[in-house]
Amino acid sequence: MYQVVPGGAGGTITDVIPKQKLTKDSRPLVGAGIIGLVLVISAVTAWCYYIASLRKAELLKTQLLDLNKDGYIIRNQQGSIVFRMDFRSGTLDLDSCSKEGEMLSCDRTTDRKLNFFIETVRPKDTVQCYRVRWEELAPDIPVEHAMTYKFAHWYGGALSAIQHWPIALSGQQSPKPFVTSDIISHRDEFGGILESYWLSSNATAIKINNSVPFHLGWNDTERTMYFQARYHDTPFKPNPGEEPCAELSYRVCVGLDVTSMHKYMVRRYFNKPNKVPAKAMFRHPLWSTWALHKTDVDQEKLLAYAANIRKYGFNCSHLELDDRYTSRYGEFQFDPVKFPNASAMFQKLKTDKFLVSLWTHPFVNYDSATFHTCVERGLLVMEPTGGLPALVRWWNGIGGILDFTNQEARDWFASHLRALRSKYGISSFKFDAGETNYLPWKFSTRNHIRDPSTFTRRYTEMAIPYNDRAELRSGYQSQNISCFFRPIDRDSVWGYEMGLKSLIPTVLTISILGYQFILPDMIGGNAYRNRTDGNGVLPDRELYIRWLELSAFMPSMQFSIPPWEYDNEVVEIARKYTALHESLVAPRVLELAGEVLDTGDPIIRPLWWIATGDETAYKIDSQFLIGDDLMVAPVLEQGKQERDIYLPAGRWRSYKGERFDIKEPLHLTDYPVDLDEIAYFLWV
Repeated sequence: MYQVVPGGAGGTITDVIPKQKLTKDSRPLVGAGIIGLVLVISAVTAWCYYIASLRKAELLKTQLLDLNKDGYIIRNQQGSIVFRMDFRSGTLDLDSCSKEGEMLSCDRTTDRKLNFFIETVRPKDTVQCYRVRWEELAPDIPVEHAMTYKFAHWYGGALSAIQHWPIALSGQQSPKPFVTSDIISHRDEFGGILESYWLSSNATAIKINNSVPFHLGWNDTERTMYFQARYHDTPFKPNPGEEPCAELSYRVCVGLDVTSMHKYMVRRYFNKPNKVPAKAMFRHPLWSTWALHKTDVDQEKLLAYAANIRKYGFNCSHLELDDRYTSRYGEFQFDPVKFPNASAMFQKLKTDKFLVSLWTHPFVNYDSATFHTCVERGLLVMEPTGGLPALVRWWNGIGGILDFTNQEARDWFASHLRALRSKYGISSFKFDAGETNYLPWKFSTRNHIRDPSTFTRRYTEMAIPYNDRAELRSGYQSQNISCFFRPIDRDSVWGYEMGLKSLIPTVLTISILGYQFILPDMIGGNAYRNRTDGNGVLPDRELYIRWLELSAFMPSMQFSIPPWEYDNEVVEIARKYTALHESLVAPRVLELAGEVLDTGDPIIRPLWWIATGDETAYKIDSQFLIGDDLMVAPVLEQGKQERDIYLPAGRWRSYKGERFDIKEPLHLTDYPVDLDEIAYFLWV
């Protein structure tokens, strides 16, 4: 029944509506209404999700970096992608992520807890840096990030047996320990000088923290480098009492150009030398007995070698007596058969104005008189239990290796070097080996080391008292040792595998890693059997001459196979280039060496150092700069007396007197360079 109540304008209000049966004609209209309502709800929901996703996307941005569940990208100021890193060890749960100031942090992946953050740091107006840390909370879970390197050319990392500039990776390599190794005997490993630092042509740099148990792999098909941290199945060890929880932490920086970017990274992250080695090492050649005599050197041969240096009119920074002058490896007394009167020999050399350095190494062979002493006093690297010395095989036999984390072992070794210097007037030492591949896979040392390459660092420290003329072939965080670093022995061949063509890429790589006082290996290579282009006794004559010319433009020169082993023409070419090195190269190098103490800038520089926006300059591996004003272009091809030369824009004068005043880079095609010449150009 209806209820009527007063209403406005004579109308009525009803609060009860009788049910009416739907007709067939009205049912489609109701269905359409329901569908419309669903669509409206869906649209609103989608809009809400869209707004939420925009907010989440905004949340996951910091400066020029965008984070997502699988990785992150970094853009430059122009908006182009310059860096991409993918997460291979887990997918971030973005709902666990938050932003506070310039730090993005997350505490979960899709299946476990973790600590993760990216923090923006702006140290200067021209550089933008990002601190990244991924820390696992459960033991033995590796952390792996994958860097795409297709956006640019990359430099740095480590020396290798086949050296290219920029880095050229081939094949697929699962992540392996990034530690120093002897690449003569282990050609697929990383070399004896390495740092976890890489630099790209698009002004991006990455530095892995030294605390990371760092492993490096790659895939050339994907154009990806794998950065991995792990403690499982590796020589890296956590600190005593710590769980083996892996942490991958690093810093990525982006700048305006590659040169200024590198300058910033070197000043911020690298050790600097605290002094310049002896000036004579830069001015005059070092003469070694190794390539000429190998282990057959004796008193008569050494004196004859010195006499010939004087006879043929060459200067000498010092004379290096190499392997082997003792009866057994690990001893410090001269072999009385090979050196029947060592005191008289050294007195003769001193009278003839020769300074002498001796070869040394960290090994004590089991058949040496000193082995028992080292075992009794606990001076050797031990097996994991710490109960027995760990025997190792090296290129001269089997024995123990001195534990340079042990102060007593350091003192014992140093005392023998001091005794040799005191007794014979030895000027310095050539510290050979030191790479971690000579440590057992599992070992223990007196003082715990997390990173096996710390052993290399401890060994290089033994050179400090002799750094005026000392020589090292391995280095890790050792830039401040302030002595000459020598790339490992070169083969007497033309190619990129330990040959002449590898020399410039190797020196440029060492320079980028912060090692500026460089002693390139012996002129002509080491003349190893089956690794020599030539008659099998001496390196190929043409190879020797081209090697000599290139070495004249390095910070220091090293002879072993002497030029008089060939003919008078080779002797004259050697005189010409040792004189040119002394008059033209050494003064420039010494000036730059002084600057290294403050800046860490390379002495030997790539062409892109002065041509930062030049795509061609990024790829040139057969030319280099000394400072900014001397450009060198040696002939590195067999049978060639011409070469193509790339001149960056500027005002140049060639060694022939030609002038090039160019506003754009210039290619000189088939530029003639005779056998007794090396092309070089001075900035006018």
